[in-house]
Amino acid sequence: MPAGPNVTSQAARSSRTKATIGIALVAGIFLGAAAVGSLAWVFSSNPRAGTLSRLWSGISGRTLHIDISQPTIVDRIQKLQRLETVVYTMDKIVSGSKQNAVFPDFLTGDRVLLLVHGDVVAGIDFSDLKARDVRVSAKEVHLHMPAAEIFSTRLDSAKTRVYSRQTGWLVPADPNLETLARQEAERMLQQDAQADGILKNAQENAEVAVRGLLQGLGFETVVFN
Repeated sequence: MPAGPNVTSQAARSSRTKATIGIALVAGIFLGAAAVGSLAWVFSSNPRAGTLSRLWSGISGRTLHIDISQPTIVDRIQKLQRLETVVYTMDKIVSGSKQNAVFPDFLTGDRVLLLVHGDVVAGIDFSDLKARDVRVSAKEVHLHMPAAEIFSTRLDSAKTRVYSRQTGWLVPADPNLETLARQEAERMLQQDAQADGILKNAQENAEVAVRGLLQGLGFETVVFN
């Protein structure tokens, strides 16, 4: 029976000790947060505290990391897929005719004039870009660009019309002549676009676009080959 008061007294002291430790921990966390906040305010508001400010930046700052590995570059460029960089537009009059070697045109000839409006679209297809086409060296990247190509040649039906049609007295109008003239117009449109350097312009414009993409990934030098 005499041991009872001692047990109670020890339990009370243990409970007070735990409570004291808990209060000390909470107070320590609060004071630590307050100290960190005060230091941050001092370093940021005092322009003459250069060394301390740099120290604080080193402690609290975060490092920016951008993945510029070779697979990442290939994937980013491939997402451009068919990059259309030039649209060549043309308005032109195209003729189609059928003639007879013996009789004059006013008897057996057939002639159509088309007022043609169309466009040629060119660019680069990056879907087949391979890992071997990209070489990375520190902040420099070497890229083997695919050759520019013509994606489409199209006549605008709403703006393409028959300008004139002349058919000989002795023959009916050929229903296929206009179709043949339209096909010839597409061929001439593509030929004129190539003569005006559409593929060269498409290649140059694609390089500008890709250079901007790679510089945005962190590269300082982009070399095309």
